[in-house]
Amino acid sequence: MSGHSKWSTIKRKKGVADAKRGAIFTRLARELTIAAREGGSDVDSNFRLRLAWDKARAENMPKDNIERAIKRGAGEDKDGTTFEEITFEGYGPHGSALMVTCVTDNRNRTVPDIRHAFSKSGGNMAEPGAVGWQFDRKSYFAFPASQLSYDKAFELGIEAGADDVVDGGETVDIYGPVDAFKTIADALQKANVHPEEAGLRMVAKQEIELDVESTLKFMKMVESIEELDDVQDVFHNVKVSDEALAALEAA
Repeated sequence: MSGHSKWSTIKRKKGVADAKRGAIFTRLARELTIAAREGGSDVDSNFRLRLAWDKARAENMPKDNIERAIKRGAGEDKDGTTFEEITFEGYGPHGSALMVTCVTDNRNRTVPDIRHAFSKSGGNMAEPGAVGWQFDRKSYFAFPASQLSYDKAFELGIEAGADDVVDGGETVDIYGPVDAFKTIADALQKANVHPEEAGLRMVAKQEIELDVESTLKFMKMVESIEELDDVQDVFHNVKVSDEALAALEAA
C-alpha cells in the first residue's frame, strides 16, 4: 500500500499530475463546493471541508477562490452551476481493477471521457459494484518519517483507532476506519505532524503485482485518466514494486 505514497511523491517532484496550476485550483474548488454542500460552510464542524480547506491553502489557492467555492456549495453564491460526485469502476490490463472518483457539472461529458480513457489503454468500464467489492473505504494519512518515527507513529496510530501503520522508508502511511479519521487527524495535529496526504480513499483488499514493463504501461493509463478535468482521484489494486518505482522516477 505504501507504493501509492511513493508514487504520489514522484508525481509531485516531476510535476506529472496537474501540471497546470489552474487544473489544481479547479479540482480543489470542486472538492470545497461538494464538501460545503454536504456538511455546511463551517470549517470547524465540517471535517471534509476542513481537509479540502487545508489542501487548498497548501497549494496557495487564493482565499477569495476558496471562499467563493464554499459559498457556492452552501447555496450562498448561486451561479447556476451544480456539481455532482460520480464514482466509476473499471478493469485495466492484466486483471487490474480501478475506482475513479469524479466531480462534474456535466455527466454527459464525463461518462464518455472516462469510457474513452479506459478503452484506449486496453481497459473497459464496468457496471456499478462489479469492481467496488474489491476495495474498502479507509481513512488515509501519509507524512515524512522525519516528522515522526515509525515506532512513535505506530503507537499514535493504534491508540487513535488506526488499522495499519506502514513503514514506507521516507514516509509513514496510516490507514484506519472512516469513522476514525477525525481522531487520527487530531492525534497527528497534537503531535505536530503535517500530512502530505490526508483523506478518504479506496484501498484494495488484495493487490496484484505486474512486471516492470506492464506496471509502467498501467501507470500511464492511470495518468491519462487523472489528467481528465473531472477526475478527482484514481484508486487501483496494482502493487507498484520498488523496481517499477525506480523506472517511473527515471522516466
